[in-house]
Amino acid sequence: MELSAEPIIYLLIFLGVLALVEGLYLTVFGKSISLNSRVNRRLDMLEKGAAREEVLEQLRKEMSQHMNAKGIPLYSLLADKAQKANIAFSPKQLIMVMILLTAIAFMGMTVGTQASAPVRTLVAVAMGVGGVFFWVSNKARKRLALIEEQLPEAIELMVRSLRVGHPFSSAVAIVAKEVADPLGSEFGMISDEAAYGRDISDSLKDLAERMDMQDLRFLAVAVTIQQQSGGNLAEILEGLARVIRARFKLFRRVKAITAESKWSGNFLSAFPVIVVIGLSILKPDYYDEVKETSLFIPLALAVGVCLAINFIFMKIMVNIKV
Repeated sequence: MELSAEPIIYLLIFLGVLALVEGLYLTVFGKSISLNSRVNRRLDMLEKGAAREEVLEQLRKEMSQHMNAKGIPLYSLLADKAQKANIAFSPKQLIMVMILLTAIAFMGMTVGTQASAPVRTLVAVAMGVGGVFFWVSNKARKRLALIEEQLPEAIELMVRSLRVGHPFSSAVAIVAKEVADPLGSEFGMISDEAAYGRDISDSLKDLAERMDMQDLRFLAVAVTIQQQSGGNLAEILEGLARVIRARFKLFRRVKAITAESKWSGNFLSAFPVIVVIGLSILKPDYYDEVKETSLFIPLALAVGVCLAINFIFMKIMVNIKV
């Protein structure tokens, strides 16, 4: 039986693309940019001798640069996720990374496969652009999940600070020092902006809209109402922390209940692709008798469209809104 190694080579090249973009990111910005770092990035920059104004300017530039570049053709599809992931690469740098990865993928396929130049070009572009999009999407998903998990703890820390007599601005500053990234640096920027005269409620509203997170909106509304109407902010935030924890617990429960359905949907969506890859490896000449016919390309495209529709509908069916 003749085996084809080309599908495996394609997979290895794509994995190499993902590893390369992560390596470039950590090399340029250091380990402090990683969400696994115990010391948040803002504090790390301050410890290295950067002035408070410079750190604030750098972080604010990073958090807004992607949405400011939505006018770049096709980049608007990536801008929202890049903003939520707080990718430190500028839009131009991210586009250059796409071009670099596309070139590397093309060279890898030139060396390791027998595909024609147009096919190599198309697949290389898909790998370069798709790899960056997959990487940014994964970063955004992880970052939002961490913020949701850290938020109740941060609010409870603010409650304890308020109860011992600290003003709310000091409570935010304590969260910025004690909480790891991503929430630590976000609250650090809010603390710095408050120190330079901006209203904290406005900063919280901006953060909530930038992250598009309902729990942060609750926090911003609670602080705004307390500033306008008065009241015991510690009690308000304590109740908010309980609500957020209850919602988080409910989300986890729903996720556990729907896990089997999601895996079934993912398997049914991926199974045809796995079969095609398996046939290409085990029997490369399987389609030789029909691939020269006039209907082969239209039918292959139709199957691809059906698979895409199937994937979308599977996602809709198992994505339960709470």
